[in-house]
Amino acid sequence: MPVLGRTRKEVLTEFRSTELLEAARRVFGEKGFHGATVDDIAEAAGVAKGTLYLYYPSKHAVYWAALKHGIIALLDELHRSMSRESAVEGKIRAYIRTKMLYFEEHRDFFRIYFSEFGHALSHPAEVGKDFQDLYLRQTKLLSPVVAEGVRRKVLRDVPPKATAEAIADVTRGAITRRLIGSSRGDIQQDIDFIFDLVWKGMGRR
Repeated sequence: MPVLGRTRKEVLTEFRSTELLEAARRVFGEKGFHGATVDDIAEAAGVAKGTLYLYYPSKHAVYWAALKHGIIALLDELHRSMSRESAVEGKIRAYIRTKMLYFEEHRDFFRIYFSEFGHALSHPAEVGKDFQDLYLRQTKLLSPVVAEGVRRKVLRDVPPKATAEAIADVTRGAITRRLIGSSRGDIQQDIDFIFDLVWKGMGRR
């Protein structure tokens, strides 16, 4: 019987695939790509190894699927949180807050996400480009917000694309510091600090 335009089999397949990818994300986050095995992922997901191979033909395939699954989930959450805000200031704060909280709650995901920036050249070019495109979609959420701020004279006349990339880079740096333990304070304090830093840098004086 169709469910919202999809068959029951399609719904169950998507649900099982999501379960597998979440298990893979945990295993890769804990053991890294080379340390993890398909057996580890299947065990974490509570399925037979053969079941995992029905969905993904190799460890490399499930690795990239898990990475993309996490990035897309982050993009969806960023879009939702920013859409709830009407002011430029609120949208930028929502971007910083959502991204930092996402990685705080999914540290296993961040470990494989961060790993790709340091080892991008070790993967096939087409996969690397796919990953880069997904990452750039995050800054594309910010660029029109910055442009709107400039147009409304809420922000100085800053270049939207470069400013969006700078906000993303500063936010990622704060996330990295928390991951490696150099920042152990309350996360809300870190969110407020990053927002104040970028807002004072681009706000009208």
